[in-house]
Amino acid sequence: MKKDLKVSLGQVGDYEIRLLKVFEAVVESGGFSAAESELSIGRSTISTHIAKLEDRLNLRLCRRGRGGFSLTEEGIEVYELMKGLFSAMESFRSGVNALHVRLTGELRIIASDAIYMDPQSKLPEAIARFSEAAPDVNVLLDVKALSDIERMVLNDEADIGLIPFHRELTGLEYTQLYADHFHLYCSRAHPLYDTLPEELSLEAVLASKVVHAGIHTSPEVGAQLADMNKAAISYFYEARLAMILSGAYIGFMPDTYVEPYVAAGELRALVPEIKQYSLGVAAITRTHGRTNRARELFLSILNETDPNTST
Repeated sequence: MKKDLKVSLGQVGDYEIRLLKVFEAVVESGGFSAAESELSIGRSTISTHIAKLEDRLNLRLCRRGRGGFSLTEEGIEVYELMKGLFSAMESFRSGVNALHVRLTGELRIIASDAIYMDPQSKLPEAIARFSEAAPDVNVLLDVKALSDIERMVLNDEADIGLIPFHRELTGLEYTQLYADHFHLYCSRAHPLYDTLPEELSLEAVLASKVVHAGIHTSPEVGAQLADMNKAAISYFYEARLAMILSGAYIGFMPDTYVEPYVAAGELRALVPEIKQYSLGVAAITRTHGRTNRARELFLSILNETDPNTST
């Protein structure tokens, strides 16, 4: 039930921010006990902090008891408002940081599956150079699905996204980095593995069950899959590779990603002259975002890092 609308919160200071940080950890950990390790304080102390926050807001934020932890309707609203507050605070901090020569704050990078460790991305080298040039910037790295990365960059939840280049969305800027080459692979356990190239028919390949990402990435990819027996979906490369290695499916994979398996004889490319495509990789940023010198520095380092140079 909503509280009396005449109740006024008043000033929000460091004390309230500290309580909200505890609330954030509890919500995102899924309960008081799970938040103990995140906050490095005991459950009873966490409970006290939440009770003080509820008293300060004059709202009941969560239910806890034998039924487990859950947010009240008001708790859900406060959590969303809190995220907006923290985002605004980070925007203020980043804006002030932009006025100083020495870079501080955070750089949030979200990448699509396998890009971090793609030898062509040269991300370890770029991160090393960035850390040397901006040692006071905290770098946050994560992996998300393609649509999530686009949404997070558009909503200013991430500073840089690294994705397969498949479309251009209004509000995003794209920096082309390199291109991945894909072939159709089967594992040693698949019936087609031991078929000699000159005896392997395209019909047999097209009849085999194929695992694919389950999303539209580019017209070229769609054309390659159009005449195939699409029998399974697995978005992330790691899971898709496991399905191919099972011998039950064939599937397209980046050549650089599966190179060790090919070298070990665990995978082979099928009809490589026919079943292949290239997919560009791009860095995306917001078109109209606040000044972010850390982001611009990292992008410049990425552009200067030659993907064709070996380490």
